[in-house]
Amino acid sequence: MESLTRRISDMRITRAFGKVVAVKGLGIEIGGPTSKLAIGAQLQVLHGRGSGRGQGRERSETLVCEVIGFRDGRAVCMAFGSLSGVRPGDRAEFLEYNPVLYPSSKWIGRVVDGMGNPLDGKGPLPTGPIAQPFSAAPPPAHERRLVGNQMDLGLRSFNTFLPCCEGQRMGIFAGSGVGKSMLMSMLARNAKADIAVIGLIGERGREVQDFLVKTLGAEGLKKSIVVVATSDAPALMRRQAAYATMALSEYFSQQGKQVLCLMDNLTRFAQAQREIGLSVGEPPTAKGYPPSVFSELPQLLERAGPGRGKEGNITGLFAVLVEGDNTNEPISDAVRGILDGHVILSRDIAERGRYPAIDALASVSRTFTDALSKEQQALIAQARVLMSRYRDMEELIRLGAYRKGSDPITDEAVKIVPRIETFLSQNRDDVSSIEESFALLGAILAEATVTGDQIANANNPVAK
Repeated sequence: MESLTRRISDMRITRAFGKVVAVKGLGIEIGGPTSKLAIGAQLQVLHGRGSGRGQGRERSETLVCEVIGFRDGRAVCMAFGSLSGVRPGDRAEFLEYNPVLYPSSKWIGRVVDGMGNPLDGKGPLPTGPIAQPFSAAPPPAHERRLVGNQMDLGLRSFNTFLPCCEGQRMGIFAGSGVGKSMLMSMLARNAKADIAVIGLIGERGREVQDFLVKTLGAEGLKKSIVVVATSDAPALMRRQAAYATMALSEYFSQQGKQVLCLMDNLTRFAQAQREIGLSVGEPPTAKGYPPSVFSELPQLLERAGPGRGKEGNITGLFAVLVEGDNTNEPISDAVRGILDGHVILSRDIAERGRYPAIDALASVSRTFTDALSKEQQALIAQARVLMSRYRDMEELIRLGAYRKGSDPITDEAVKIVPRIETFLSQNRDDVSSIEESFALLGAILAEATVTGDQIANANNPVAK
C-alpha cells in the first residue's frame, strides 16, 4: 500500500511540453518551459519515421532523452536511442526528474538493458514494490559497517594471494584479450554470494550471447542478473547500464543479501561519460576526458561497499580496460586510487598459457591483513619471496647461466615456483574453497628445504 501511495503521489495531473529546436552532434536542444526541468530529468521526443510527406500519414515514435545541461535558455539533452528521424519542431514531453527501477527477486536469472527492460525474450519483468533510483548518493561513511569476513571466490589466486572481504571493492586491470571476461564469469559462478549483479558495459554484441551461454552458463545465470549495453548503444545508455547495475545491487543489499557486483568495464563507462561531457561543452583534460568523468567515477564506485545496519554488503569487482597495457593511464590511475585493491592481468602470463593471467606480485588487496590469519600471511609472504627471487633471476635461469648452488633461495625458487604457477592456473570448472586453496599451497611450500624465517632473513638487510 505504501508503494502504491508513493506512485500515486508521483503522478502529475498536468504535463509540460517543449519542442526540438536544434540537433547538434549527439545533443538535442529543447525549447519551451525549461524551468520545469533539471539535470538528470527525462523527457520523450515524439517524432515521425516512415514513408515521408505525401505518402500517407507517418508513424509516430518516442525517443527517451535525459537533460545533461542548459545553453541559451534551452535544455541540452542526449538520447537513449538513435537520433535518426528527429526533426526541429518535434514535440518533447517532460517526464520525471529522478528515474527509478522497480526490481524484485524474480528478476534473478534475467538479462535486462540499462533501463530495466528485458532482453532475453522470456517475457515482461514483474514489478517490485520498492522504487530504486538509478542515480543515488553513496551511503555516509560514518553509517557503514567495517568490511566483513573473507568472501570465498572459488579461485585459488584470490583466496590466497588476493583475499577479498565482504564489502570490499577491487579493480581488475587488463588489456584487451587477456581474459577479463572469463575471469569475471568464474567469479560469478564460483563466489559464495547470495546474488551476482553483472554489468556488461560497452561489450561487443557478438560476445554478449557467448558470455551468457558458454562463459557464464545456465548455472551461473541462476543466481545472477545481467545488465547489458553493447558497444553500439548510445553513450547515455552505456552510462545508464552502469547505474542500473549499481541500483540493482543496492536493492538486494537492502534486502539483507550478500551481493557480488561485477562490472565489465569501467573504461567504457568513462568513455560514455566523456562523450556526454564533451557534448555539453566541458573542456577536455587528460586523454580528452572532461572533469565530470573523474567526479562520476567515485560517485559510482562508492555506492558499493559495506552496508548499514541490517543491510547486506555489496562486494564490487570492477574490470578496467587498460589502454595500451599502460596501468598508469588516467582512468586506471583514478580507479586504483578509489578502490580497495587492484588485480593486474598480465599479457606475458597469458601468452605463456596460464589462466587466469593474474600477476600475483603486482596485485594488492588492501584487506590482506584483516582477511588472513598470521599463519596464512606468513605462508603467502614465503611464496611471494620465492616468486620475486625467481622473477629477478628468470633471464639467467632460462639462458642456463645460473649455476645451482650459487644461492640457496634461488635454488628453492627454481624448484618451487613452477609448482606455484600450476597452483595459480585454474580452468572455468575448477573450484577451490579457501581451506582447499591454503592446503594446496601449504603442501607445495612444505617441500622447501629453506624455512620461511630463513627466506625472510635473507631478504631483510637489517637481519643480515
